[in-house]
Amino acid sequence: QVQLVESGGDSVQTGGSLRLSCVVSGDTNRRFSMGWFRQVPGKEREAVASIGMDNSTMYRDSVKGRFIISRDNGKNTLYLQMDSLKPEDTGVYWCAAGRPDQHLARPLRLFPNQYTYWGQGTQVTVSS
Repeated sequence: QVQLVESGGDSVQTGGSLRLSCVVSGDTNRRFSMGWFRQVPGKEREAVASIGMDNSTMYRDSVKGRFIISRDNGKNTLYLQMDSLKPEDTGVYWCAAGRPDQHLARPLRLFPNQYTYWGQGTQVTVSS
């Protein structure tokens, strides 16, 4: 069984920065495609950034140039560095992992149903 625990959410002003972390525990000898999603009330959960087993990355257009997804395999941790934050970045952020040892091609990483494991979420609030 795999567990994901996010941290790093906070309240910041426009233009500020945050770094989200997601620690993976459990079956850490396996490899995963992973992603960050976010959701605000009344809207669907949306993919923010993802990283494949080959370490290829992808971002939604609205965060390109501002967010960076990365991982430290030695620490079993996924990160999302968020700079130049905007009020529209506000939401609950989740990290997610796909099936063990299954690479997710870029197009598939947009869809929450392609991920098997989810964290509990962390709140990011950006005020103007």
